[in-house]
Amino acid sequence: MNINPFDILKNAQKIQEQMSGFQEKLETISATGASGGSMVEVDLNGKFDVIAVRLSPQAMDCDAEMLQDLIMAAFSDGMAKIKEMISGQFGALTGGMNIPGFPGAGFPGTT
Repeated sequence: MNINPFDILKNAQKIQEQMSGFQEKLETISATGASGGSMVEVDLNGKFDVIAVRLSPQAMDCDAEMLQDLIMAAFSDGMAKIKEMISGQFGALTGGMNIPGFPGAGFPGTT
């Protein structure tokens, strides 16, 4: 098998350009995670930054430990939605390869 190093370099440059565009697109993706029948909602962007947190009046009646659990569950729900969106929209960029640390391919806690 003959491997041309120039082809490898050209492909690496193409992937680098795609990754740059990918990073920009992550900011445009958003999802809302919810828990407790939407008593708690957390909005996240594609970089997993929390954009907003909304608590219903019923959530305010919960004790501190329950409210913490609801917030964590809503955040986890939002993260799962973002991961799914990234995998669907950008999975083609990896060509099905499992690249650790690359969104959609190798997230901690995913297969």
